[in-house]
Amino acid sequence: MKISTIKLPSGATTVAASLGDQVLDLNAASRGELPPSMLAFLEMGDSAMAKAKALVADAKGGRAQSGLHKLSAVELLAPVPRPGKIIHAACNFVSHLNELTTWKAPEWQAHNWGKFHYEHPTGFLQAPSSVVGDATKVAPPRFTRQLDFEVEMATVIGRRCKNVSVENALDYVAGYMVFNDLSARDIQAREHANKVIMLGKSFDGSCPMGPWLTTRDEIADPTVLGMKLIVNGEVRQNSSTTHMRYKPAELVSWWSQTTLEPGDVLTSGSPPGVAAGMDVPRWLKPGDRVEAVVDGLGTLTTHIVEAA
Repeated sequence: MKISTIKLPSGATTVAASLGDQVLDLNAASRGELPPSMLAFLEMGDSAMAKAKALVADAKGGRAQSGLHKLSAVELLAPVPRPGKIIHAACNFVSHLNELTTWKAPEWQAHNWGKFHYEHPTGFLQAPSSVVGDATKVAPPRFTRQLDFEVEMATVIGRRCKNVSVENALDYVAGYMVFNDLSARDIQAREHANKVIMLGKSFDGSCPMGPWLTTRDEIADPTVLGMKLIVNGEVRQNSSTTHMRYKPAELVSWWSQTTLEPGDVLTSGSPPGVAAGMDVPRWLKPGDRVEAVVDGLGTLTTHIVEAA
């Protein structure tokens, strides 16, 4: 099942399931039994998932009494419009870590990446206010001249958990999404020099995610999914979740040393191929169409536009 948050023609937002060229408003179809908020939906746990699957089955069988809309008539928002936490895995692809040593920008030359350690996952928090959905127009912030991209897979927590084992970690996962970690590399580099990460990764629009939350039961193995990042039809990144150093279950287990809650988003980290790794970096610019693709999860499109 693929579910997301949509904006209806009325302007109201609700949780909906994908039915090809249609969507099913789960709140309307359930006559209010299922909430319109994704966080509230996830907090209901297995009962909400079971009810939603039954409603989808009814709709596919032509038995839906209400809640059907044409996909073209609604706006896809981020599946989880305001996660409680976005925990971003840093340098979780060894090939991307190796790529960092080649970055030519002077801001990066001062950093000694050889001191990066892998005893356990490492990462940083991103601002929930930076989240946007599919087909969003993102204007580069005025403080950057080096807007970059990173295709990633996001794991969405479905059940509150604390100190879970690797073996049981995926039991607490609701599903997976495509994630594009837009990055202001020049600002990020200066922040790294002070051993912090803030505006370089958490500016408005820097966290496109979606287009749907694909439920865990539809993804037999999240560690074998192809990943691509395409700019204006040109493939820039081409990899697989196979190359993640720490797999989703390990990330959930490690990060659950702080309480994880329904709707929290954990990212995979990026494979190589980012603009900063090019001999002559080709930064994103207004007019660019960016497509982040993960097998089984869909295509997340972002349009880079001029700042207002």
